[in-house]
Amino acid sequence: MECSWKGILATLVVLAGLAASGSSYQIIEGPKNATVLEGSEARFNCTVSPGWRLIMWALNDTVVLSVTPTEPIITNDRFTSASYEEGGNSISEMIIRDVQLGDTGRIKCSLQNSDRDASAFLSVQVMGELLIPRGNLVVTEDKPCNVTCHALGWIPLPDISWEIGVPVSHSSYYSGLEPDDLQSAVSVLTLTPQGNGTLTCLANMKGLNAHKSVTVNLTVVQPSWESSYQSEIRKSASMKTNKESLETNVKSGSENNAYSPDEPRMAKLASLAQESSESSVREQQGNRQPYQGPDHRLPGPAGRPQVSFIMTSPKTVRNATLV
Repeated sequence: MECSWKGILATLVVLAGLAASGSSYQIIEGPKNATVLEGSEARFNCTVSPGWRLIMWALNDTVVLSVTPTEPIITNDRFTSASYEEGGNSISEMIIRDVQLGDTGRIKCSLQNSDRDASAFLSVQVMGELLIPRGNLVVTEDKPCNVTCHALGWIPLPDISWEIGVPVSHSSYYSGLEPDDLQSAVSVLTLTPQGNGTLTCLANMKGLNAHKSVTVNLTVVQPSWESSYQSEIRKSASMKTNKESLETNVKSGSENNAYSPDEPRMAKLASLAQESSESSVREQQGNRQPYQGPDHRLPGPAGRPQVSFIMTSPKTVRNATLV
């Protein structure tokens, strides 16, 4: 009977030892949330107690890296690891190189044959383009003007601000979404310049100590200089128009020398004069007295009556014979 109790006690001791060894390793501290820029590195640490056999790292529930006490098991060159010892505990660090936007998601550290795990979230941001379309500017002194800055392809959209390196009497700006592209931002600076200098548009990443800027030169001119310049432009344009008109007229005249815009008008005048002469002759015949004897006046030259017309353009004389 005593031997039986000794066997039972030995079994309990073994079971207790197995239970103790199973609970001897655990995750002491898991990874932390991280926000990184696309193309850079992301690092996550997982601290475990002694006795562990395999640490597994997963991205969005897919194992991308495994680590043993002696070496890592690498299946993707972008996912590597480093190991450290601290206070008797082990620290496994997963390094993600050349982070892509698609890497955004849940990072999990877990132990083999254990339901214990710890997770964090990876946020990836994209720095896009920043530009002032017109580039360097020439504006009029003391005349309000607008300068526009565009942020294209940023994730998330940045905060935009301005640095004004010119003397001004007034300046203000507003920022918002592009009207035709809700994935891009725009900022419009309104200022009244009084001298030359620079304007800088800055875009700051949200959650990261990263920014991008673009600078343009601002040249201020006097209003009189601008007026003189515009006057010369108008004179040049006017001279060009007059020259083209003159060439058109010359070409038009050489193509049709026989055409005269006065010919229809002259023909109409001749017709009216002919009708007037015929009416006058009929009137004279109607008013003539009956025959009272021979007329001793010398007869005039026989022939048809003639009327001469002097036209103004071209300067020629046309004879029309009245019937």
